[in-house]
Amino acid sequence: MVTRAREQAGDLVRALQQLGAEVITAPTIRIEPLPDLAPLGAALVELSRYRWIVFTSRNAVEIVFDRLPSWGLEPRSLARAAIAAIGPATAAALARRGVPPALVPERYVAEAVVAALARVEELAGTRILLPRALEARDALPDGLRAHGAVVDVIPVYRTVPVTGDGPPLAGEILAGRCDAITFTSSSTVRHFVDQVGRAAATSGRFATAVIGPVTAATARELGLRVEVEAAEYTATGLVDALARYFGEGGRGDPKGLPGGRREG
Repeated sequence: MVTRAREQAGDLVRALQQLGAEVITAPTIRIEPLPDLAPLGAALVELSRYRWIVFTSRNAVEIVFDRLPSWGLEPRSLARAAIAAIGPATAAALARRGVPPALVPERYVAEAVVAALARVEELAGTRILLPRALEARDALPDGLRAHGAVVDVIPVYRTVPVTGDGPPLAGEILAGRCDAITFTSSSTVRHFVDQVGRAAATSGRFATAVIGPVTAATARELGLRVEVEAAEYTATGLVDALARYFGEGGRGDPKGLPGGRREG
């Protein structure tokens, strides 16, 4: 089961299907641009004030670049600042827009972005623009500010829960018909639990597969037992981790019950 937003799930679904998986697409969130992006426009038309723009998701990339013409700007206008991307998917989204990032950390989490920026530049007094999700955690801006940076956080989108087929999905889960459920963000975990209910979510009748440590921490906080975690915090890394788990010598059994969890 793939819980990612429908507009972003394609690559993950296709990669799983190519390995022979039967994929249920059950998005728990959708991405919604904020109605008022005037603060973003004001920051971008004065971009010379910033040394860095940090993108932490391809959602932010798409929303920012789609709206550049509204403010008389074009992609190359962003070259007035150096650009950092949290990981390869975000970097690829930037490259497709003609603006490859100058920095991508080795680990794809906020703390690694802070460390990477601190290595390449003295951050005290450095002004940084951070367009991001409304609900994003504050590890990145707080970490940059701890180094003395001046960070302008501008929310540009929010994640909205999808009202899905919660009870039928819960029934499928409790009946043991789902071997693994994938989570690519903390918000997908939270809304999954809301959608199917805590009894199904924490039943242990499926392998919980997460994209990285932040999502894993949220899953554990909500009572899910994390059994598959990507070594590389990308959709490709998640697919690789699932292949290892269900493959020969892995802990899961692709022909029966993952680890025997559904017995009894």
